[in-house]
Amino acid sequence: MRLFSGALASRLHSPLLPLARARPRCVPRSSYALACRASSSAAPAGDGGARKPWLFVGLGNPGKMYQRTRHNVGFEMIDVIAEAEGISLSSMQFKAMVGKGRIGDVPIMLAKPQTFMNASGESVGQLVSYYKIPHNQVLVMYDDLDLPFAKLRLLPKGGHGGHNGMRSIINHLKQDRDFPRLRIGIGRPPGKMDPANFVLRPFTKKEQEEVWSA
Repeated sequence: MRLFSGALASRLHSPLLPLARARPRCVPRSSYALACRASSSAAPAGDGGARKPWLFVGLGNPGKMYQRTRHNVGFEMIDVIAEAEGISLSSMQFKAMVGKGRIGDVPIMLAKPQTFMNASGESVGQLVSYYKIPHNQVLVMYDDLDLPFAKLRLLPKGGHGGHNGMRSIINHLKQDRDFPRLRIGIGRPPGKMDPANFVLRPFTKKEQEEVWSA
């Protein structure tokens, strides 16, 4: 399964995630390449000590009724990375489905908060605190109404932009906004449709063919 493969691959040249010391075993798959590129910017342990993991967080709502809806593209991105890297999201920690693994020689944690979108920060804040993860190694992936469908924007920091999941995370990181995020465009609602209803709707058949195609 690929998620916005061509568009995401084109964003990997962002200065946010320079390919540096690590040598991840990347293949040309969108989210797999993102994971490799992001984790490769982590600094080496230096003195032989343990390297802090990267935390990749995908935002969404738990439950079958929300699967493949626009609001859950963050969850789907985590699933793609987990499948590509052979990481099992079998652990429940701090109200999140969590999987641990490596990309190359860099430790990675994948997380899908199960708190529902608007309380995502409860989970993320606890994971960051417990594992002492630097905020600049927390990459959050989420849907964005203000970007056209399938457009992506990779940023080193920023505000919540009206996204309640991001607002919750910023609040639980003590108002620190200096953490990277991948904004995944889902487009604007048609006509006068309420955006709150739009994000909880599934993609159209045409969009699904593009987003979920193998």
